[in-house]
Amino acid sequence: MHVQLIGFMCAGKSRVGRALAPLLGMPFVDLDRVIEQRVGPIKPFFEREGEAAFRAVEAEVLGAVLDGPGAVIAMGGGTPVERRNLDRMMRAGRVVWLDVPLDILLPRIERTGGDRPLLAGLKGEILRERVGAMLRARRSIYSEAHLHIEAVGPPDEIAERIAGILQLR
Repeated sequence: MHVQLIGFMCAGKSRVGRALAPLLGMPFVDLDRVIEQRVGPIKPFFEREGEAAFRAVEAEVLGAVLDGPGAVIAMGGGTPVERRNLDRMMRAGRVVWLDVPLDILLPRIERTGGDRPLLAGLKGEILRERVGAMLRARRSIYSEAHLHIEAVGPPDEIAERIAGILQLR
């Protein structure tokens, strides 16, 4: 069984996942890093080959990871947007949505999200509008997760909350 973390870019999936894995006695896998092992850095690949090619590679890598041993997996922000991906994820274990409000996400994206292909070159109000629109579009998808976590606070505390909930089920 896998524990799969979903949520918008910069929601803390990787940081929370790294903290959660030892609490559950599982390895940690960052899907984007596995994709990079196959295609190199994501942004140049995305720009060169396009989103459809990236999503095809993402689906292949997701399948391979889900067929592997149980792990805590940090998914890409757009991974569950593809219905087949989300269906596979839901069958493969527990899907946990790290829900972070726009006002907390935006400074993180401005600080560390410059390599995100879907937001390349955007700043200020244009960035806020784009992130808000993407977040609104993805909320209904993310809300299908088995577990919804308000992911505000230190990653270690969020990981402890998730572990406590998962171990009670």
